[in-house]
Amino acid sequence: MRSLIVAVAVLLFAVVPGAAGAQQPAQPPAQTPVAVPAQTPTIRIPRVTEAPALEKYLDGKAVPPGVKVSDFAQREPGDGVPASLETAAYLSYDATHLYVVFVCKDDPAKVRANLTKREAIMSDDIVGLVLDTYHDGRRAYLFLVNPLGIQADAVSAVGQNDDYSYDALWQSDGTLTKDGYVVVVKVPFKSLRFSNAPAQTWGIAVARIIPRANEASFWPYITRRIAGVGEQLATMEGLEAISPGRNLQAIPYGNFATAREMGDDGVMRTDHSARVGIDGKAVIKDAVTLDVTVNPDFSQVESDEPQVTINQRFEVFFPEKRPFFIENANYFKTPENLFHSRRIADPKFGTRVTGKGRGWAFGGLLVNDKAPGQSVDRTDPRSGKMATIGVIRAQREFGEQSYVGGIVTDREWGPAANRVFGIDGRWRINDNWSTKAQWVGSRTIDESGEATTGEALTAEIARDGRNFSYQSSYLQRSPDFRSELGFIERVDMKETQHEAGYNWFPKARRVLRVGADLEVGAVWDWSNLLQDWSVEPGFEIEFPGQTEIGVRRWQVFERFDGIEFRRQSSMVRASTAWLKWLSFNGSVDWGENINYYPADGLEPFLADGTSIEAGTTIRPLSQLRVDLAYIYSGLTTKPGTPLPAGTSGGTIFTDHIVRTRVNYQFTRAFSARVILDYETVNPTAALVDLDRERGFNADVLFTYLVNPWTAVYVGYTDAYEDRAGASPMARPLSVGSAPLTSVGRGAFVKISYLLKY
Repeated sequence: MRSLIVAVAVLLFAVVPGAAGAQQPAQPPAQTPVAVPAQTPTIRIPRVTEAPALEKYLDGKAVPPGVKVSDFAQREPGDGVPASLETAAYLSYDATHLYVVFVCKDDPAKVRANLTKREAIMSDDIVGLVLDTYHDGRRAYLFLVNPLGIQADAVSAVGQNDDYSYDALWQSDGTLTKDGYVVVVKVPFKSLRFSNAPAQTWGIAVARIIPRANEASFWPYITRRIAGVGEQLATMEGLEAISPGRNLQAIPYGNFATAREMGDDGVMRTDHSARVGIDGKAVIKDAVTLDVTVNPDFSQVESDEPQVTINQRFEVFFPEKRPFFIENANYFKTPENLFHSRRIADPKFGTRVTGKGRGWAFGGLLVNDKAPGQSVDRTDPRSGKMATIGVIRAQREFGEQSYVGGIVTDREWGPAANRVFGIDGRWRINDNWSTKAQWVGSRTIDESGEATTGEALTAEIARDGRNFSYQSSYLQRSPDFRSELGFIERVDMKETQHEAGYNWFPKARRVLRVGADLEVGAVWDWSNLLQDWSVEPGFEIEFPGQTEIGVRRWQVFERFDGIEFRRQSSMVRASTAWLKWLSFNGSVDWGENINYYPADGLEPFLADGTSIEAGTTIRPLSQLRVDLAYIYSGLTTKPGTPLPAGTSGGTIFTDHIVRTRVNYQFTRAFSARVILDYETVNPTAALVDLDRERGFNADVLFTYLVNPWTAVYVGYTDAYEDRAGASPMARPLSVGSAPLTSVGRGAFVKISYLLKY
């Protein structure tokens, strides 16, 4: 395996700047970073009578209207170093829209600009707009655009990762020019939430990302030496007599499907379904949003990304993708994940209210779920009954990015109920240090009426900076703590975690960053018996061209099923997007792992494990994207492991997952994509309690997307499995020597339309 590490390092060294055939953008000589400004700048934005039009600025002669900002400074790879390429942004507004025109200088042959679907622009050159409409440094809108005008948007909230599941209605256009590219962004005030003051003061920043140089630059200067972006935004004045208006909208939809599936008895059955519903939205007093849905659209058009789900000790997390839940989801986030919306499977009615004002942020959700009543036998008194679900969250903000808040969740189904209530808070100590904590209590009533209570406590202190970072946390959950609406992997535990990291930024162009970190942690059960401990050092190097290599090492103690295990493993990873049309990422993890699901008669035992993840993206054309992914997980017996009589050892199981995804973008709105998934699980029955699986799925989707709410989807799926004794009605398909049996196929049409008033 050492030879593999050396080979990867040599390969990546060959593609870093200075290697044969490598290209890099012209960069100025290393310069001394500017000092962190004592006060952020202020601009006054002018009101215009005519919206800017892209075609006016392509020859470079006409000057866009508005106030001009152009002194962009790098956040990375340099900190405060002037941007390597000239960029100007022109800001203006009228009664209904905020406008930004970006004029970006570059060699158009080097610009990464692909005609792709909405949100799939993160490997392209990007310009961006950051808006904090309350100017309190706590929450901001992100509007990102590639050089062809393709959009991505997100919400950034203090103490949370940027939420790219957020969608807004706005306009953008862009094109390449002889000396770079021009982008026009138009953001309707109806798509924003802000106070009803007659004169507005907002926080603002504009950004440019050049991926081939690993460069992100901003105006105003935003440094990683200060944790967070919100307090570093410039102040924008001049917005007067604007309002989101009534902002009433309705989104009717229809979903029509037909499917033919094989049941557990091996018989194919055909089912036809039609579902129609409507979502409604209203903005009250500019800042409070009310959403109501009847028979909501909870269909999931995009499939989940493949993950290894076998031989996992804890539940595997899958993110939410359904429209109703992803909007304003950050209002319900707390340090403990107490509301994981995928716990709600099939609602009939839902309403949500979210808002912000006068130092408060709040959210409430009420929804039902008919899935539980359909999952039990008809003789069960709960059969056909819907679960009732409610979530309330309130947060009082104070100081600089500090708050105290509370949350209550309630799930009731028949006589059973689960109620969770908690308080939490965050305190920003200074520019780098912050701390947060949460206490949660739960009360669970089972179907017989018996009640149990539990509690959880978490606390964290963290430092975030350009060079040194540190995080220390403590978490405890009692044995009877339950959060049926949350994502809680483990209870009956007391855990402490500590992580420290340091980054060096060499002046040489060949290496941009060198980082090292160390993570240590330990877990005890509620009676203070040690369950786990781990020590995890890591090291990584970053090169231009979005190229990185990294290595990690684990030393672990784990108590499972009353047995103590000591194990160790190592990992090497690499990624690069040095070429404009090709990117790659991969990792290899090898060492020892536990067989968590041994065959009958065996206890869990330690084995040799290997995991491989590899992916590549190929763009032979601007409109065509091909993604290939491979995931492997396997266990083999270690020498000296006690085995059942007649078993010689060797392979315990292997799991191979292969995904091919092809997307062709005919226009900005119209696209077609095909996903081909293949998975095979090959266990040794005498060693592990797993079923042999072999499956193939084909998924075809045509999309016409005007905006996130006005769209037409036409899809077809086909699934095959290796099933012994399958119904003779099923049509077999041979792949190599493996007979696969058709177990289901279906087609659907989904139509939705945004009505806005």
